[in-house]
Amino acid sequence: MENQTTAPEVQSEQPKEVAQEQVAEQQTEAKPSVLADATTEQKAEEPKVVNFKELIPEDYKDEKSLQNFTTMNDFVKSYLSAQKLVGANKVAIPNKMATDEDWEEVFNKLGRPTKPEDYKYSFKEDEINQDQLKTFNETAYRIGLLPKQAERIIKFYNEMNTQQTSDNQKVFEEKQAAAEVELKKEFGPTFNKRLDQAKKLAVDTLGNDMLNNTIMKDGSRLGDSVAVIKAFSMLADKLSEDEIIKGEGTGYQTASDIEKEISELTEDGSPYWNKTHPNHAKTVDRVFKLREQLNG
Repeated sequence: MENQTTAPEVQSEQPKEVAQEQVAEQQTEAKPSVLADATTEQKAEEPKVVNFKELIPEDYKDEKSLQNFTTMNDFVKSYLSAQKLVGANKVAIPNKMATDEDWEEVFNKLGRPTKPEDYKYSFKEDEINQDQLKTFNETAYRIGLLPKQAERIIKFYNEMNTQQTSDNQKVFEEKQAAAEVELKKEFGPTFNKRLDQAKKLAVDTLGNDMLNNTIMKDGSRLGDSVAVIKAFSMLADKLSEDEIIKGEGTGYQTASDIEKEISELTEDGSPYWNKTHPNHAKTVDRVFKLREQLNG
């Protein structure tokens, strides 16, 4: 009876120990250590960076349209955009990779004239300087302007000039009025006479173009400058004892100045009287012109 009860106990303990060893082995094989996981991840290869230009076949490496691509992604995007336009009546908008030839094609498709001379406008030829228009047309063609765009720019420029001229004229009138007020105070009753004398002398000396088109720092014209008018008025007063006579070029002499010079040129022993003197002809001619000035 004792042998029968003991044997089953031994048999039940052996499978338990074997089972524990098998489970331990399975756990060891099925679950690697944390260190093993980390090591495996560290040994994983990093993605290799590929230079797009290295992928271009040798026959196409010098193609200009490919030089600005740096990645395959850029190239694919450009290709797909181009494919969408195949067969379509559209003009592709050039991107940063576009060449000068690409832009020229776009300008032509949009309607740029075939040459600068072909730009036509609605305004008359006498309304704009033709030399300036020629230069503008050449620039408009070079930068790809359409005729309508070019005309609008010219219209804007003309309007701006017209407004500027109007603004300048307003300033001129204000400065001129202010100058007259100041000069009337200084000249008093002789204002008109002194102004006329100064004006005659200034116009004969400098010319209307310079007096009207030379702009001073204060925005006034040279001919409206109080300082300039006073200067010519003082000069006219100084010469008032004799008639002011215009000489050659822009020089001025009084009648007494002319008579004095004639006297010096015709004094005894001067080249004027000596026909063999090398300056004889020149002296005679000078005296003749001085007498013409003196006699009007």
